[in-house]
Amino acid sequence: MNTNKIEGQISRKGLRTSVTAGSIGVFVHWFEWAIYAYLASTIAVVFFPRQDSTAALLSVFAVFAISFGVRPLGALVFGTLGDRIGRKKTLSIVILSMSAATLVVGLLPTYDAIGLWAPVLLVAARVVQGLAAGGEFGSAAAFLAEYSPRKHRGFGVSWLEFGSLLGFLAASLVVFVLTSVMDAQTIADGGWRIPFLIAVPMGIIGFYIRSKIEDTPEFRSLEQLDNVPQSPVKEVFTRHWKQLLQMSGLEIMMHVTFYVVLVYLLTYQEKVLGFDAGTAALLSTAASVAGLILVPLVGALSDRIGRKPVLIAAAISLVVLAYPLFLIMHSGTSWAGIVSTIGLGIILALILGVHAAAAAELFPTRTRQTGLSVAYSVTAAIFAGTVPYVLTWLIAQTGNEMMPAFYLILVGLVGLAAVLSMKESKGKDLLGEEDIQTAPRQTAPADTRIRH
Repeated sequence: MNTNKIEGQISRKGLRTSVTAGSIGVFVHWFEWAIYAYLASTIAVVFFPRQDSTAALLSVFAVFAISFGVRPLGALVFGTLGDRIGRKKTLSIVILSMSAATLVVGLLPTYDAIGLWAPVLLVAARVVQGLAAGGEFGSAAAFLAEYSPRKHRGFGVSWLEFGSLLGFLAASLVVFVLTSVMDAQTIADGGWRIPFLIAVPMGIIGFYIRSKIEDTPEFRSLEQLDNVPQSPVKEVFTRHWKQLLQMSGLEIMMHVTFYVVLVYLLTYQEKVLGFDAGTAALLSTAASVAGLILVPLVGALSDRIGRKPVLIAAAISLVVLAYPLFLIMHSGTSWAGIVSTIGLGIILALILGVHAAAAAELFPTRTRQTGLSVAYSVTAAIFAGTVPYVLTWLIAQTGNEMMPAFYLILVGLVGLAAVLSMKESKGKDLLGEEDIQTAPRQTAPADTRIRH
């Protein structure tokens, strides 16, 4: 099997399909996730008792956190499946599961209709979404990394986060339109269901696309070498614990920044700074647009100068600029809101454009999906889903409205430490010596050693 021929085939025929297949799932996932966050105030009224509005809002964020709490279980299940039966099958399963759970949320009866069963069923649906989400990132990141040509892997994998930002952008635009054409009571009476139901046909389209793709060349090589792992979770924790820790530090920085900028900031600007809901949604849209433009460019930049320089610049920017940007935001003017929100969006884009490719290059093909899924999901469960709850609680307890800035500075330092401990991986061969030498067949045919 000729390596140059394989790369040419992927570049000409398969790359566009693989990018679509890898990114459409994260688009659907983050569209639904963002809709839930953006409509948090409405969901609090619809699904929880109305006696205490703060308690109801905290309950909504608690459900948000619970769905993150089950992600590690989903990561173990789908990570193992992906390294044993292939990336393609897990990509199909997770998007189907997410779409089904989203449909359930969109059709759920309200608290006024069925009482306490409403929040119970909401939690159940969010748990299913959390399990599926535990397998989405690892499946998609491994798939895109292994399908992208080596010289352009950063650019290819960056489309995963392009899909997530596009999901957030679509969600913010839908909420903006919803709040423009409906009053708060109309939205609470049933208008809130529309965005959730919109996500379902997109998920079905994604499932169709994913069911038609081939698995990655690297995974097919493992099958040819008879080197598919039987216990990928055990291998990750015994052989690659250092890489797991490195990725965890990187993902802590990514998760918290992502959720502060694109999820919590909307509520923060509305509840703490007094922005109207439409303005806050519009600012979130501006941050998403900045990210959409920059993420693929940052991914391509990392293919030229390396992953580490870009990630180091992002971490330092977070440490140095988070506090000043929140100070600007607090001045309350429209221009201050635009400058600060877009500034935070640019820093986020630096992280998003590179983190997935850098993480995928840390692990061998045998255990790549498991390693990616576990590190991503565990850090998400602890640090991402808790962002709205923790920051809402901290501000209430301390009275200090700059808590989000301090939190970003802290995770910037964590990310910087992780990146400095990593080796540069730009252009790394994803089918490494471990993937070949540990095979039962110690001497593999030369034509099966696919190298990108």
